[in-house]
Amino acid sequence: MLKRVILLLFPICISVFLFSFIGVSEKYPKAQIKTLIIDPGHGGIDPGARGDFSNEADVSLAVSLKFGKALQEQFPELKIVYTRTTDVMAGNKRTKDEGLKYRANLANESGGDLFIAIHCNSAPDIRHREYIGHKSVTYFTGKGKKRKKVTRKVPQYRYWTSPNPAHGTETYIWAVGKNDAKVSAVNKTTEEYGEMDSTLTIELPDPSDPAEKARMLIYAQNFFKKSLSLADLVEKEFTASGRFSRGVKQRNHAGIWVLQATGMPSILVELGFISHEEEEKYINSDQGQDEMVEDLVNAFRVYKQRVESRSINTTP
Repeated sequence: MLKRVILLLFPICISVFLFSFIGVSEKYPKAQIKTLIIDPGHGGIDPGARGDFSNEADVSLAVSLKFGKALQEQFPELKIVYTRTTDVMAGNKRTKDEGLKYRANLANESGGDLFIAIHCNSAPDIRHREYIGHKSVTYFTGKGKKRKKVTRKVPQYRYWTSPNPAHGTETYIWAVGKNDAKVSAVNKTTEEYGEMDSTLTIELPDPSDPAEKARMLIYAQNFFKKSLSLADLVEKEFTASGRFSRGVKQRNHAGIWVLQATGMPSILVELGFISHEEEEKYINSDQGQDEMVEDLVNAFRVYKQRVESRSINTTP
């Protein structure tokens, strides 16, 4: 009986919350992007993917620093926090796992309004096998009087590898299956809660309260929609510059820690495949990096305008 009453009251509670949320949104200043977290992937003990002459950590850092500099020139009021600015593991941590946790914690403790991770992709060489005939193999079976000689034909193959043709850009958002982790990250964000202005200081609710957990889930869903909007803008800018886009993606089986552990909209940009000969040259070149930075800045500009004009539909 109690379960039935709860099921009947839950939609009513959600409706009441949504109406109260609208009131809060109108009461407080419009959401603004004041603090951006830029996360150059890997670094130090973790070079990431390797190409013929470069590695992911170096490319990610170079593009991240150029991206931040370009944004600072166009948006001088924007506060930019880097998870690293040199070739070290983020936070000078000793392990990759410690570095990942540091990145997310830094983003949350800095009151970030947006998190952008910069990485490079890689694909392993393709293995080939070709049948080239067979050879006769002789061996003995049995023991004593039952021992006999056996000859059989064994197929022979030639093996080799060829470069993987995979190339193009990808932008990741956190997996829907990791919403609980995002809700937890929202709860850990101490300077900002949900869509409210980052200058406000609000006491966070108890996440064990079912009503408050529902509230945080709604905020997490709003972050998801904003992340998807920015990721789509990034890929459209890459496409407009002539790049091949592999689209916006999710890594549902394992998720991506820095995306699901940050209490804010978050994306991870794969600049290209460092394992692809031509693309490795492009993402290392000044021209290529300048073009990618311009694409990222353009996407950020449109996203910022949408957020601050509330033109992104975040109604659950």
